[in-house]
Amino acid sequence: MALSINTPAPDFTIKNDRDEQVSLSNFKGNWIVLYFYPKDNTSGCTKEACDFNDNLSEFNQINAVILGVSPDSVKSHQNFKKKYNLQFDLLADTEKEVCTKYDVLGEKSMYGKKYMGVIRTTYIIDPQGIIRWVDPKVSVDGHAKKIIEQLALLQK
Repeated sequence: MALSINTPAPDFTIKNDRDEQVSLSNFKGNWIVLYFYPKDNTSGCTKEACDFNDNLSEFNQINAVILGVSPDSVKSHQNFKKKYNLQFDLLADTEKEVCTKYDVLGEKSMYGKKYMGVIRTTYIIDPQGIIRWVDPKVSVDGHAKKIIEQLALLQK
């Protein structure tokens, strides 16, 4: 169950793909697209990241920062970012603390085995740090455009 709209976004501090500590509060004053994804270099996660990257100029025009979060390591993020020339921060939530705060962990199933993993979820956070929109069951196809459209509505 995703966090509620119109509530403060929980702050956090974790490492980015440059091995620097960053906090959500560092980005206050910008619209933030905080997206959670299961794993670097998997087909859906790669498609989603590249979709955000391909539309980055539109996000920049509307003062929106993209932050991708997964439980992968800083090194994994560095390799993923380099391989696909991603131009936004990837955050390494290796202890799943941020995933827990944002309630994006849930039961998943692969090849009949059940396990706990990251449910693909996107939050839009306003410049004051308030959650304004949530997509708790992201469909990768067309996701970046959907977020851009939603940002345009929220910024009216």
